[in-house]
Amino acid sequence: MTDITLVKRTDLQLSEEQRATLRLALFEMIDGLGENDQKSWRRFWQWITRAGAGEIFSIETWAPRHGGFHKRHMVLESTVFRSQERIKTFEQFRLWLKLGAGFVDWMAGPRGGVVPVPRSISYRKCDEGTMRQFHEDAIDFLRSEHATRYLWPALSPEAADAAMEIILGSFGE
Repeated sequence: MTDITLVKRTDLQLSEEQRATLRLALFEMIDGLGENDQKSWRRFWQWITRAGAGEIFSIETWAPRHGGFHKRHMVLESTVFRSQERIKTFEQFRLWLKLGAGFVDWMAGPRGGVVPVPRSISYRKCDEGTMRQFHEDAIDFLRSEHATRYLWPALSPEAADAAMEIILGSFGE
């Protein structure tokens, strides 16, 4: 998901020819998929054209995710969780994985420091590109010495690395 913040910089006076070109681009080249989307698209542009210079708009874009990729990632996460010895709940495991992968927003903490807050991987809040990046970062983190030693404290470092490679290898990672 990408949030785009826009500002109307100026009120332009367009010629009729320029308006026709703009209408062609906005409503012929691009348009809402159905009737409701078409109405919303036109209302959005009316809002922009009627706004004064300096007014701010926000657009949220979202690209649907590939369900198969999402499912594969979830199965990989649950397989690692079931195989490890340290973390007791899946929810805590997922938070740990997000933190380790850097899939966080940095915010001011309650005592003034900066703290990481794990981001959501829900379909609505995490588009395909963001999910794929999280997946890659999570795989890199799971392969780290810190992750393997933490998840399997009773194993030697070599055995812990081998355990992770067996799991990740079974997913083609």
